[in-house]
Amino acid sequence: MINYSIAIMGTKPGTHKADIRETKAYGTAQIHERLSFDLFCQHIADHNSPFSKGTIKGILTDAVACLREQMLAGNSVELGDMGNFHVELKTEGAVTTDDFGVDNIKEVNVRWSPSKRFKNLRDEASFQLVPKRKQQADAIEVIKNTDTIQGLE
Repeated sequence: MINYSIAIMGTKPGTHKADIRETKAYGTAQIHERLSFDLFCQHIADHNSPFSKGTIKGILTDAVACLREQMLAGNSVELGDMGNFHVELKTEGAVTTDDFGVDNIKEVNVRWSPSKRFKNLRDEASFQLVPKRKQQADAIEVIKNTDTIQGLE
């Protein structure tokens, strides 16, 4: 189940929220839980895997190191149904090609191109509307500061 809340956002850069004609309601996903690497390895092990959490952790650790090594070598790596990983450069422009050099490269980022299986999970997803995080926090604060809650005395 994917929890989401609704937020009002501008439809173009520089739009102010006060200008209703320039805003729209958008759904924003809320992460339910962040699984640590250990928890994710345990999750895999718990799915009828013949391998222990430790073995899975070792394999994934080595896979990440090898993936990084291959991308730094300029290679694209295909990981089956997961998709392809490659590097993408963030550069600062130069007036001419002669003026462009390594110093113009500001970042080397990882780019993931998902396979068809990961491109759009919409058809398999289910959704639940929940309050925004701020509204949840405000409600919890009210409950903490109230001796009795109406209906629960």
